[in-house]
Amino acid sequence: MTSSAPLPNTAAETTSAAQTATSAAPGAAGAAAAGVRAAGTGPADADVANADGAGAEGAVLPNGGAARAVGVVGRRAMVARAAVGTSLAGGRTVVSRLGSAPPLTLRQTGPRTVHLVSTAAGPLGGDRLELDLDIAPGTSLEVGSVASTLVLPGDGESVMVITARVGAGATLRFAPQPTVLAAGCFHRLVVRLTLAAGAHVFWREEIVFGRYGEAPGRCHARFDATYDGRPLLRQEYTVGDPALDASPAVYGDARCIGTTLITPKPTPTAPEPATQGLASRAVVADGVAVLPLAGPGVLVSALGADAVELRRRLEWGEGVAFGDLAGATCPS
Repeated sequence: MTSSAPLPNTAAETTSAAQTATSAAPGAAGAAAAGVRAAGTGPADADVANADGAGAEGAVLPNGGAARAVGVVGRRAMVARAAVGTSLAGGRTVVSRLGSAPPLTLRQTGPRTVHLVSTAAGPLGGDRLELDLDIAPGTSLEVGSVASTLVLPGDGESVMVITARVGAGATLRFAPQPTVLAAGCFHRLVVRLTLAAGAHVFWREEIVFGRYGEAPGRCHARFDATYDGRPLLRQEYTVGDPALDASPAVYGDARCIGTTLITPKPTPTAPEPATQGLASRAVVADGVAVLPLAGPGVLVSALGADAVELRRRLEWGEGVAFGDLAGATCPS
C-alpha cells in the first residue's frame, strides 16, 4: 500500500533506499450485506498469478526485501517484496526483521511502530507488490503509512498482496492511509490474515474512488481471515463498474468505502473470549454498520462522500465496537 519505478542503477542505491528502518463491505442502506459472505461459505482466493517476465533485473535486499524490474510494453513493471517481523526479547517487542524494496520502503518510527514510505510512484499497471507481516506470540506492532497510496494506470493489472500472521497473545494494528483508485487503473488487492488463538488485530482499510472530479479505475479486493485455524471472515468487492457502483444497493452516491476488522484483546482470565470487550449486537446507522462476526470479532463497514466523512464514520463505528460509544448518535 504505497507507491513504483525502475530499480536504482546501482546496488548501493537500492540498499540505501531499503535499509532505513521506518479496510470491505459497505455500511448502512442495506450495504452491510453487500459483498460479505458468512465465514467459511466461499472458496479461498486463488493464488495471484506470478508477474515474472523475461529480461528481469533484480536484487535481494537486506532482511528479506526483494525487487525486480520486469520488461513489459512501454515500461518496466516492478515486482517488489517487503517484510516485517517481530520477536520477544526480555519481555519486550523487538522489530527483528525489516526488509524493504522500492516502492515498498519501511521505516521504523517507534519501538513497536513501522510506517510505509512511498519511494516511487504507483503501483502502476503491471506491478506486483507483496508485504509480509509476521507478529510473534506475545509481541505487538503498529503498521501505518505516511501518505495515501495512488494506484495509477499502466500496462495490465497491478497487484498488491498482504500476508499477515499474528501469534498467540500478539497484537497487530494495521491502519495505513487511504488507497486512491486513479481513473484508468486496474488493481487487485489481496489480504490473507492468519490469527492464532488469543491474537488481537485492528485492521482498517479505506478505498477512495478516484481523485477529485474523476471517475475511479477498477479494483477487485479480497480479504480472507482465519482465527485458530477456522474461517473468521471471507469478503470481496469490486469498484469501477458504473452501473453497479451507482446502485443504491451497492455504493449509491458514495465516493469512498472502508472497513475495520477488530478481534478482542485477550485477558489473563479469559484468553479466548467470543466477544470480550466488543459489541455483541449489530448496529446500523447512516453510512455505517457494526456487525459482530460468528467468530471472535467485529466488522465495521462504512461509506462516505469523501475520505474525511469515511474516516469519521469508521471511527464512530470502531468506538461502538469497543463499547466506548454505545448509544451515541452517528456523526453525519
